[in-house]
Amino acid sequence: MKTQSFKQSDIKESWILVDAKDKTLGRLAATLASRLRGKHKPEYSPNADLGDYIVVVNAGEINVTGKKLMQKKYYKHTGYPGGIKSRSLGDVIKNSPEEAIRMAVKGMLPKNKLGKKMLTKLKVYRDNNHPHQAQNPGLIDI
Repeated sequence: MKTQSFKQSDIKESWILVDAKDKTLGRLAATLASRLRGKHKPEYSPNADLGDYIVVVNAGEINVTGKKLMQKKYYKHTGYPGGIKSRSLGDVIKNSPEEAIRMAVKGMLPKNKLGKKMLTKLKVYRDNNHPHQAQNPGLIDI
C-alpha cells in the first residue's frame, strides 16, 4: 500500500463561522488552532496547509477562568535597554479582544512559515458584523 500525498490543489478549503460569546479563551484557541492546521481532515499532513478559513465573531465577549485577567501578562521588548513593556490580559481584552484570540491561537501553531500562513486564515471580529457573507461560512458550535 502506498502512502498518499495530497497537493494544495487536491484540498477543498471551506469557511467556518465561530461565535466566541461566553467561550473560554484557551479552549476556543486550541480548537481553532487544530482546525487551522487541518487536523480534523483525513488528508492531514503536518507539512502542508490543509486547514479551513475561520471567521470568529463576538470576540469582545470572551471569558477566561481564574485570575488570568490581572495575572497573565504579555511582554514586548523594544530592543533598547530597559525597553520591556507589559500588558495584562484584561487590558488586551478591553482594548483589542481580537488580538487576545489571535495571540492565543498563534502560540498553538507551528513557529515557521507554514504557521504564519495558517494564521492568515483566521479572521477575528469584535462584534457580530463581518465582511465574509459572500463566502457563505458554515456555523460550527465549539
